[in-house]
Amino acid sequence: MTGSSSSADVIHDADDLPRVIPIFPLAGALLLPRGNLPLNIFEPRYLAMVRDALEGDRLIGMIQPLDPEDTRNEPPIYSVGCLGRISEHRDLPDGRILITLTGVSRFEVREELARTTPYRKAMVDYDRFADDCRVVETIGGKERAELLNDLKRFFHCRGLSPDWDAITQAPDETLVNALAMICPFEASEKQALLEAPTLYDRARTMSTLMTFAIAEPGEGSGAAH
Repeated sequence: MTGSSSSADVIHDADDLPRVIPIFPLAGALLLPRGNLPLNIFEPRYLAMVRDALEGDRLIGMIQPLDPEDTRNEPPIYSVGCLGRISEHRDLPDGRILITLTGVSRFEVREELARTTPYRKAMVDYDRFADDCRVVETIGGKERAELLNDLKRFFHCRGLSPDWDAITQAPDETLVNALAMICPFEASEKQALLEAPTLYDRARTMSTLMTFAIAEPGEGSGAAH
């Protein structure tokens, strides 16, 4: 079965968001407000989580483990994640579910709750990120030009050929958040991008990360990594 949520599902106020949410710890997975994150769900506990979400408010909290190499069943997690709504889903014959999460708002974990489901749940609040639901941010023209310049150098360094027409035409928020989600940064670097207070801060952080990556020994050969 294939399904999607409607525009009526859009949330415009953090006060309307649930305070207890299912959480999906996944290293390297970055979801940002209004960004789209495709996921292939196959573990039984997360299949249960997705099915429960589809029967309810369709909301899931994405969050990273503190240590991406931690293979324990319930690794410690960062305190900040991003709530996403299942905007598309498709059931596959082998039992997997393909979903797309659309970011709603970042949150802070206040308390992880005692287990009553196969998956983890937490009590969260959105106070620090109250504008995520309703404010579409922009960055200045100078900052955008600097970001695009750093991006060209970063992609050239890795031998990548992006669709520059799409990049240059994208609105600021779409551009910055999409790049933050798809660029091959380390998990801790993606967390820094998630926690950047404003879009401007996220763009500056991303430029810094790209500059550091370009300057690393062995970079700049033009080969893909």
